[in-house]
Amino acid sequence: MPPEFLPAFAPWFDLVGIAVFAASGALAAARRAQTMVTLAFFALITGVGGGTVRDLLIGAPVFWVHDSRAAAVCLTVALVIWSTPEKWWRGAALDWFDAVGLAAYAVYGAAKAIRFGVPPLPAALMGVMTACAGGVIRDVVAGVPSIIMRPELYVTAAALAAASYVVLTLLGLPLVLAATLSALAGFTLRAAAIRFRLALPAYRGRR
Repeated sequence: MPPEFLPAFAPWFDLVGIAVFAASGALAAARRAQTMVTLAFFALITGVGGGTVRDLLIGAPVFWVHDSRAAAVCLTVALVIWSTPEKWWRGAALDWFDAVGLAAYAVYGAAKAIRFGVPPLPAALMGVMTACAGGVIRDVVAGVPSIIMRPELYVTAAALAAASYVVLTLLGLPLVLAATLSALAGFTLRAAAIRFRLALPAYRGRR
C-alpha cells in the first residue's frame, strides 16, 4: 500500500484522539480525588491504550514508544486538568471528550491499518479497536462498568466512523474529505446517543 494512503493530516487526527482520550482518563481519576501521578497514569493508559493494541495486532512499531509527542500530550492534558477548577469538568464533560476521541481515533486507526496492508474489513475493525480499547482499559483500571457493556451506541459509533472511512476511500473520495465526513458521522451518532440516550436492543434470551 503506498505511503500516500496515510494522509498528511493523519498525525493530527492521532494527536486529537490521544488528547481527548487522555482527558477522559485524567477526568476519571480526578473525579475520584486522586493524585497528579494517578491522573497522569490514567491519561497515558487511556490515550495510548487503543493505539498500542492496534499496532501490536497489525505488526507496526508501537507508536508512542518511538514518538515522544504522544506521551507529552497525555502528561500535558493531565497537568491541565489537575490545575483547573473542578467545576470546569462537571456534567457530561468526560462523555463529550470521549465522543470526539472516539470518532477521530476510529478514522486514524483504520487509515493506519490500511497503510500497513491490512484488508478493508480488518482495517475497519482495527479502527474500532483503536477507538474503544483505551476507554475499556480506563474503565477496568478505575473499577467501573465498561461503556461497551452497556447497550448505548458507543462501539457502533466507532464502527460507523471506521467503516465509512474505508468505504469512502475505496470509492475514490479524497482522503481529507473521506476522513472528515467519517469522523463527523461517528461523532454525530455518538452525540445523538449521549443526548437522546439511544441504544441498541439488548439480548432478551429465549422466550
